[in-house]
Amino acid sequence: MATRGQGRGHGTGALSTGGAAVTLWLVTRHAGALEWLARRGLQGGRIVPHLDPAWIQAGDRVVGTLPVQLVAAVCARGARYEHLSVMLPAELRGRELSADTLERHGARLEPYYAERIAAVRR
Repeated sequence: MATRGQGRGHGTGALSTGGAAVTLWLVTRHAGALEWLARRGLQGGRIVPHLDPAWIQAGDRVVGTLPVQLVAAVCARGARYEHLSVMLPAELRGRELSADTLERHGARLEPYYAERIAAVRR
């Protein structure tokens, strides 16, 4: 499917846009999520279990279930973030899920943009 690994690199996962390379980042440690993404044509990206925002460059595409502070960091670097959203019943939370289970529960990719704002003093 794709190369697992850390670091920026433009090997597997880099797409040429005529100038700078754009990288598809698949941020997950779950085989079921990777299979679900592959069924939608999202493969050949850099598969990482955790994301360091320093790896991201403008134009990159990041797919995963990141916490909001990382989504904001990705967006601040000029990349696009797509969240793997799924509404799970309580009994399935915290378990390994297959691609079929994700499908049955309406998994979908939703683009999000987040921006950190200055703290409000109280």
